[in-house]
Amino acid sequence: MIRATRIAVLAVAAAAGLAGLAGGAVVYFGWYDVSATSPHTMAVHHLMDTAMARSVKARAADVQAPDLNGEARIRNGARLYRTHCVQCHGAPGIAPQPYALGLNPAPAALVATARTRPAAEIFWITQQGIKMTGMPAWQYRLTDDQIWDVVAFLRVLPLLSPADYRDRDDGLPPAEPTPVAPGSLRIGDAAAGKKALQQYLCVTCHAIPGVTGAWNHVGPSLAGMADRPYIAGVMVNTPENLQRWLREPGAVKAGTAMPDVGVSEQDARDIAQFLNTLSDDHR
Repeated sequence: MIRATRIAVLAVAAAAGLAGLAGGAVVYFGWYDVSATSPHTMAVHHLMDTAMARSVKARAADVQAPDLNGEARIRNGARLYRTHCVQCHGAPGIAPQPYALGLNPAPAALVATARTRPAAEIFWITQQGIKMTGMPAWQYRLTDDQIWDVVAFLRVLPLLSPADYRDRDDGLPPAEPTPVAPGSLRIGDAAAGKKALQQYLCVTCHAIPGVTGAWNHVGPSLAGMADRPYIAGVMVNTPENLQRWLREPGAVKAGTAMPDVGVSEQDARDIAQFLNTLSDDHR
């Protein structure tokens, strides 16, 4: 019995090793087609879809939805949907923009999503985004109340005909960002700042110690940022000045290649807090 168990364990280990080698070969030799014109295999698509569904269900379990029936909330959600969502997801009688048609995986038809997913899951997906898709984390662009407004609108979206959608859309001004209420800002959080660096595309230009994917050298490396006497060579390196640089680079240094990517005041605090942990002693 013991010998049979040992043989079975060795067989499973050998099979796992062979599978790992095969997977490594597929990656190393470039056999897996990563082009967006070639869809994932059925097995890969099913695996990713199942992983997403189970992950969202687990993480949205504690999300409590507010009252979503108010007409003002639904109306504001319609404005936000028109401003931020219809370009990729479309609407009744409205196709997504051309760039969205080439995304792989394709953006979900939210009429179906609203029918099949609970409000808490839609909120979580909208707030946090989904890896390996084009779905961004809207928590860096919208407040939680605004995201709930979008969820409220999505609950009525399946009931709208193309004419109904156009009637709701006509005459609505574009949605404007909600200003941060006084006193709602907290002190900077380095862990939150490390996450925000991904969301504002800092990783596409800078090598940043400890941040996944940040090994680009379009701009200077941010290693040792806490020990630098100046920011961009023109401003004393203090937390307040670093926050201003993150939010208004063009106002600090005319002609800088550093773009204004709309960093919020809270996110600037968090990012500055993280950058101030990058000392030369911890490279």
